[in-house]
Amino acid sequence: MNKKYIFGGVIVTVFLSMMIYLFTQSNIQYESDFVKVKEKARMIKATGSWVKEKNYDFNKESKQLTFYMKDTQGEEMRVVYDGTLPNNFEIATSIVVTGKYENGTFHAKDILTKCPSKYQDQKTQANS
Repeated sequence: MNKKYIFGGVIVTVFLSMMIYLFTQSNIQYESDFVKVKEKARMIKATGSWVKEKNYDFNKESKQLTFYMKDTQGEEMRVVYDGTLPNNFEIATSIVVTGKYENGTFHAKDILTKCPSKYQDQKTQANS
């Protein structure tokens, strides 16, 4: 057999393998029901709101943030995030955390905060 065909076949096989791997890794689900989040043992994006009554703890030395989130049904979940405190965390209206739920805690790899819109007051005034 010609070496060109073997080399081409290897390149196509490697490319297809990488595409399959990347497709399966980027397929992260959004979940707003924490009961379901706690049942799944894989990467997931959990959406909810910060439980302000329980406050949060940010250790500046280890750069670890610990807080509680709740979903729309009122189910709460403890979240631990290693990284800097997200901007506008304290005024966020909703939070999306990406990570895994293990051993009674959601271990977040990423946090996105949604803050009140600066246009929200303008809408309210326009409707009055």
